[in-house]
Amino acid sequence: MPKVTLEQWRMLKAVVDAGGFAKAAELVHKSPSSVNHAVQKLQVQLGVPLLEVRGRKAELTAAGIALLRRAGHLLDEAQEIENLAITLAVGARTELALAVDQIVPNAVVIDALEEFSRCFPDTRVQLYESMLDGGTALLEAEQVDILVGPIIPTRFLSEVLGQVRMICVVHPAHPLARKGRGLSMRDLRHSRQVVVRDSSPEPGGGDAGWLEAEQRWTVDHMSTARGIVEAGFAYAWLPECQVRESLERGSLVTLDLEAGGAQLVPFSLAFADRDHGGIAAETLAETLRAAFAVRAPEPDEVPDWWSLARCGSRVHL
Repeated sequence: MPKVTLEQWRMLKAVVDAGGFAKAAELVHKSPSSVNHAVQKLQVQLGVPLLEVRGRKAELTAAGIALLRRAGHLLDEAQEIENLAITLAVGARTELALAVDQIVPNAVVIDALEEFSRCFPDTRVQLYESMLDGGTALLEAEQVDILVGPIIPTRFLSEVLGQVRMICVVHPAHPLARKGRGLSMRDLRHSRQVVVRDSSPEPGGGDAGWLEAEQRWTVDHMSTARGIVEAGFAYAWLPECQVRESLERGSLVTLDLEAGGAQLVPFSLAFADRDHGGIAAETLAETLRAAFAVRAPEPDEVPDWWSLARCGSRVHL
């Protein structure tokens, strides 16, 4: 059995955070003597000095820094266990947060949310339409329960839901469209490209699909990029499922590049904390799996069975 308790580590952390025993006692609602006794006993039990008083302030020793760092993880884990217990005691979550990358077919996501609402009509859903590392940042900060997107941090387990085909498109009257077949990278770099901004709050985020075009317009959403391309101002790589109707009515055409005119991008589903999400998050994940599964082409139609190049609402399939 451990010699020390979480409560003793909590007292030590309070002393360090507050800078002294008197203020720490206020933080933990104990008497200063109780805090002092808990910390002194902790040091005796461990056999190593953890604190040294410099002037009026108590500071950690080198050993104290190393040990409290480890103990901090234990305190965080204990708090997570208590939070999970509260969630399980209450039952179903009253609110879930879902991040979906903008390349993922939103018609499929909406169908999944509609099905989820039938199972949990009283559960609110916060939907974040992220881009690139934006969804990753939300997942790592545990601001969302589930992320569906192409970039999943390696410390999270994930499952592939599908893949989307990104194609290079332009207005039929655009100079690139009139150049004909076998366009090169040089042709593209001398034309304006519209890209979608990384939604990550961290500085230095990239832009989706940027090819170092001399003229570049950056927007926040795929739908805005599509509107600009349809207006004839630029070209862009966009999800085929999002521009299918535009291609059919002739307001957009695909560019015939010498290479790379179409790219398959897989996307996956990951939980921030599967246990904490509870039955509501599990059900939401299952509705997402089912919604994408019914759109997977038959094996004899497309070599990669999970290609969603023809994604869309069920009624259009």
